[in-house]
Amino acid sequence: MNVGNARLDFWAIVEGRALPPPSARLLNWRFVRLDDAGVLHCAFEATEAFLNPAGFVQGGILSAMLDEAMGPVLAATSREPLLAQTLELKTSYFRGARPGMILGEGRVLHRGREIAFLDGRLLDFQQTLIAAASATARVIPALR
Repeated sequence: MNVGNARLDFWAIVEGRALPPPSARLLNWRFVRLDDAGVLHCAFEATEAFLNPAGFVQGGILSAMLDEAMGPVLAATSREPLLAQTLELKTSYFRGARPGMILGEGRVLHRGREIAFLDGRLLDFQQTLIAAASATARVIPALR
């Protein structure tokens, strides 16, 4: 991804022909699948470096994971290369997250020509809801 030139090829990342963006690598993001309903499933590996003093994954890290779960779904479900620039993000936390695998889901609720509304969830390995978010994003054409 070249942010200055808005370069991104989501499927090249998924197929291993390109690296994920630095923020996704920082969060140990991994694509799992895109289901028939258009929900992007991904996984994160929460390390001890993500923990707050209470031993849970810090809330800002969880918000970043949600942003990384929602942002790529626009590119994954579109016929054209797109980026989702987050304009607004609202996160609700339901329970603490421990180190280890955290599952992410992202979906497009509505897409207009310039603005998209996104929805995301984080779950633990037992499929228990950790946090959820909604986002408003600017739709930006990505260069190949």
